[in-house]
Amino acid sequence: MTRRVLVARLDSAGDVLLAGPAVRAVAAGPQTRVTLLCGPQGADAGRLLPGAESVLTWTAAWITDPAPPATAASLTRLEEEVRRAGIEEAVILTSFHQSPLPLALVLRLAGVARITGASVDYAGSLLDIRLRPGEDFPEDQPEAERALRIAGAAGYRLPADDDGRLRLRETPDVGHLVGSGPYVVVHPGAAVPARAWPALHHAAVVELLTAAGHRVVVTGGPGETRLTATVAGVAGLDLGGRTDLRSLAGVLTGASAVVVGNTGPAHLAAAVGTPVVSLFAPVVPAVRWAPYRVPLELLGNQNAPCRLSRARDCPVPGHPCLSDIMPEEVVEAVHRLTAGVTSLGTRRETRTA
Repeated sequence: MTRRVLVARLDSAGDVLLAGPAVRAVAAGPQTRVTLLCGPQGADAGRLLPGAESVLTWTAAWITDPAPPATAASLTRLEEEVRRAGIEEAVILTSFHQSPLPLALVLRLAGVARITGASVDYAGSLLDIRLRPGEDFPEDQPEAERALRIAGAAGYRLPADDDGRLRLRETPDVGHLVGSGPYVVVHPGAAVPARAWPALHHAAVVELLTAAGHRVVVTGGPGETRLTATVAGVAGLDLGGRTDLRSLAGVLTGASAVVVGNTGPAHLAAAVGTPVVSLFAPVVPAVRWAPYRVPLELLGNQNAPCRLSRARDCPVPGHPCLSDIMPEEVVEAVHRLTAGVTSLGTRRETRTA
């Protein structure tokens, strides 16, 4: 008999991509069909994940920033969609700073019989299976592994032939966008200012990579076309505003390496197995959110004063954790990655405690 299970990850595209191995673990359960519940920023990523049969989109007032009003109509809509989908069980995936309990309450009211989540707070009857972060598992671990532990507590594990890396269903042919021949991608945008490296530093990297014989493709969303034009200059191929998430995955698939901050396309690159030069601001810990299980060069002062602040705007004048990275360092990191070498510093900063 088919069992319909809801896997919830209500965050951004990068967070949803990191949930991919857990989604596959649940989908591997006997006669299990997975519905993925995402926020509006993560829904497109959810549609790229193997194992997710369908995607529901809902805006959570306790997660989305800026937060929408918490209304009875919004909660009722989610209840109705969950009932209509025939959901019998839910696995709620969260980061350390989030609670699964508000969503668990709504799902209970929608008739979901079995719910698993990780909560530092007493869950009462809202969770059937409750993991206690810091007791049942360590917090300093990659987000993908945290999600797998939550799914595992519900009884779902990856098959023996699944290595647990990030994956996508497929990527399109984007030859009409990138042309022929090898290339390096530079993605200068970031979801929040605290994670952004200066635009002119990116532009210098494009010029240096071009001078070193690389073809450079610059990517960005529809709202980043001025930024990508500045960064691409006359040397790079500017694809700003010309890709959606799926076609961006295709562009990243063909790249020799990707230069990107701690933002969704970094995890998209990891999902297609492309090496990443990560310009990583330490406002969140690299051990949790660095690109997962992909060749990696991690740049940025991980002990800067903004460390673990979760700041959206840099609280330190001059943004030294990233702005002190020189373009020449980034080019050297690209060359190390394309040569198959990872620095000791990167291995140190991303190891699990």
